[in-house]
Amino acid sequence: MDLGAAKTAAGTTVSVCLPARDEAATIGPIVREVRDALLRPGFVDEIVVVDDASHDDTAAVARAAGATVVAEASVLADAGPGAGKGNVLWKSLHACRGDIVCWLDADLRNFDHSYVTRLVAPLLTDPGVVLVKGAYERSFEGAPTGGGRVTELVARPVLALLFPKLADIVQPLAGEYAGRRSALEALPFVQGWGVEIGLLIDVFERYGREAIAQADLGTREHRNRPLDELSPQAKEVLAVALQRAGLLEIEPPYDELVRERPPIVTMAAYRESRR
Repeated sequence: MDLGAAKTAAGTTVSVCLPARDEAATIGPIVREVRDALLRPGFVDEIVVVDDASHDDTAAVARAAGATVVAEASVLADAGPGAGKGNVLWKSLHACRGDIVCWLDADLRNFDHSYVTRLVAPLLTDPGVVLVKGAYERSFEGAPTGGGRVTELVARPVLALLFPKLADIVQPLAGEYAGRRSALEALPFVQGWGVEIGLLIDVFERYGREAIAQADLGTREHRNRPLDELSPQAKEVLAVALQRAGLLEIEPPYDELVRERPPIVTMAAYRESRR
């Protein structure tokens, strides 16, 4: 199917968004690839980088490559302070205009524009799909597989135990995914590392397993973190899964692990911007 024709026929707009902090080394080539292959031909309507207080030249590099750059602190400032990747993703719904939002991590080293078309395709061709997760193998220290340690040791096992219908999701924590604004704006966003598993479970609970698709993205290469940096991430992912299953009380000290932004459609400033 001609995806461009499907997009035009549906009158659908597509935003590509990269949440970023200190990713000056990799963000430029990603933005340029999307700009040249998808923005100029008209398949993508905008490229937005939400810069989360970078200390390097992330914002300048992204802007020079062709992205619209928005500072996280400038978006919905009246909502009060927040922190974490999920907070940036939540704010990106306000910063972007598209009916479909396709998120990409900004540290990808082998990015290809087909990531975007593969993620968006099910949303253009199947009205019942509301979320598309990237599926891929992750390289580790030169080996073709072995990355995704939090995914394989925490996220997938806990989903298999508590939400078995999601056990086939290859990369539940993938930073490359796309969704319909109409669904995303009605869901809460966990502020920290648990945002991806929280959205996955929430979409499943509200719309059913058939509303979630996967797109094969091949092999993903990015910066691998040491174990001591993965432990806090694993703890937050596990806490969100347990909380969504009704097995974790939202009270100190666990409330910090699952802190959320409310559905963005509840924000008056957001609703006004969508008129």
